[in-house]
Amino acid sequence: MGFFLETVIGGLMSGMLYSLVALGFVLIFKASGVFNFAQGAMVLSAALAMARFSEWFPAWFGFDNKLLANALAFVAALAMMVAAAWLIERLVLSKLVNQEGITLLMATLGIAYFMDGSSQTLFGSDIYKIDIGLPKDPLFLLGSVFQGGLLVNKEDLYAAAIAAALVILLTLFFQYTPTGRALRAVADDHQAAQSIGIPLARIWVIVWSVAGFVALVAGVIWGSKLGVQFSLSLVALKALPVVILGGLTSVPGAIVGGLIIGMGEKLSEVFIGPLLGGGIEIWFAYVLALLFLLVRPQGLFGDKIIDRI
Repeated sequence: MGFFLETVIGGLMSGMLYSLVALGFVLIFKASGVFNFAQGAMVLSAALAMARFSEWFPAWFGFDNKLLANALAFVAALAMMVAAAWLIERLVLSKLVNQEGITLLMATLGIAYFMDGSSQTLFGSDIYKIDIGLPKDPLFLLGSVFQGGLLVNKEDLYAAAIAAALVILLTLFFQYTPTGRALRAVADDHQAAQSIGIPLARIWVIVWSVAGFVALVAGVIWGSKLGVQFSLSLVALKALPVVILGGLTSVPGAIVGGLIIGMGEKLSEVFIGPLLGGGIEIWFAYVLALLFLLVRPQGLFGDKIIDRI
């Protein structure tokens, strides 16, 4: 029983990180109706910027304080993501207002490849380290209940707490702020939102900036765990099944979907993998998403679309 619970807890911790990346997809879709394939590239770009700035700033400004270097690097990386959001709106989205969804989808693919390539040109393509001081030593819980206790990684606990706090803040932002309501209005109908005075350009810059902030937090956490490398953008794509499972328009759905997929892939890899030769963790999430598309294409919390003729 103890080993089973350890596996479940490990899966839930991974699921929270998947949910954090999935939030970026949900934010963009809620504000523009576009599935943003550039979210993985945004995670990679933000993590690369954080890793390299934290190395460069002490050398440039002549100080040796890791906390200060990380703080300055985070601010600089966030500023870079906000600038990228402004450029994306100015150069791409503003030219494609009221275009077909497939047009905007292809635009996000182009943005993804451009961000992947330009980030590695600017910051390099090696494996870089992000050290923000998260403890990596194990923690043993419930020692009086289970022999030896349950082994939990402290870093995973801190990462899950950060992800949960960010999710709560974003949920409150969407539900209770004028900007959040404006974002939902823009998602429902661009032309109607413009007709009542909602500035579409400003809203898109805000939502891409928020998605960039989410990508930065996710990139920092993943980079702290795995190192910053090109495969980070592929890890971020694990969030695609999460949003399919939870629903493209639901922030809570992104959380629940991430937890289900994180826990499901860990359990299947540990308990079913040995019977099938392993590798289940690689494809489990995508097969589960495919099954949901067949029986409930809107996801667990997504809005059901009914076309009347």
